[in-house]
Amino acid sequence: MDLPKLAIAALGGTVSMQARNAGEGIVPAVTGETLLESVPELATLARVSVETLGLLPSASLDFEFLLGVLSWANVQIQQGAIGVVITQGTDTLEETATFFDYLWAHDQPLVLTGAMRSAANAGADGPANLLDACRVALAANSRQRGVQVVMNGQIHCASAVRKTDSLALQAFSSTIVGPVGMLVENTIHYLRPPAQRKVLPLPQQTTQKIALLEASLSADSLMLESILELGYDGLVIAGFGAGHVPENWAEVIETIAGKIPVIIATRTGSGSTARSTYGFIGGEMDLIRKGASMAGLLCPRKARVLLWLLVGCQRQDALASYLSKD
Repeated sequence: MDLPKLAIAALGGTVSMQARNAGEGIVPAVTGETLLESVPELATLARVSVETLGLLPSASLDFEFLLGVLSWANVQIQQGAIGVVITQGTDTLEETATFFDYLWAHDQPLVLTGAMRSAANAGADGPANLLDACRVALAANSRQRGVQVVMNGQIHCASAVRKTDSLALQAFSSTIVGPVGMLVENTIHYLRPPAQRKVLPLPQQTTQKIALLEASLSADSLMLESILELGYDGLVIAGFGAGHVPENWAEVIETIAGKIPVIIATRTGSGSTARSTYGFIGGEMDLIRKGASMAGLLCPRKARVLLWLLVGCQRQDALASYLSKD
């Protein structure tokens, strides 16, 4: 039987980490090729090509590097792969998935996975997560679903998934909507049909800078007042509650929003920003009047990814349509 072609890229992260010497902290060391040896069953499911594109902790990934990874993934699809799997660290996995999802124009699935336990730990979850991710990437019912994250037996949509625990195996969840699917006895079960997606063109520039600030109790506005002077091209604020900021921030935001795009998201970790409930200075109605956009269900980190891409392809005027989608 002619097996389907599957492409895997390893970027590093905990799934690839070991300690070089006893008593030292773990660091990226295990290549994709070595990781593949931990899942021999995969050879019965697909013709697998694997490349190690990096051995980095995910905190050190950047947009430029990810564009290179995306280019590699596009080539794999052009060469006949029916799915692509990427392994990386979990610290920025939710942001990477969002970045790729806005740019992934193929019906074939792109699946991200990682691990919460290092390759050297007893009970390391990397091999199981990798095998699950490959099963999802190979499944016919995974087509037209864009980018997904597979962790701990669950399948999450890129737009909803978040890392919600620092160390636990069940570190990833999709607040409000829940996982889009799960693996049961090695079979992929989707709970919802594919959602309509809006794909952006590749950014024409990559030097744009988007700031992310969080509102907090009794916060001063010194950093906020410096945003324009520092040369930022956009600003995301993780606001209180349904998208609120201190009164002393509101006037500054009006000045900034007259020059660059400003998005107000919620710092709560779940739920949507409001649009027409609170009318006090610094409330969402006041901020909208001052020119800011409300993020809706999009979390602050994902809003920053979106704004970076929109500015990069000169589509910041379309911001409202992407936020209403989410």
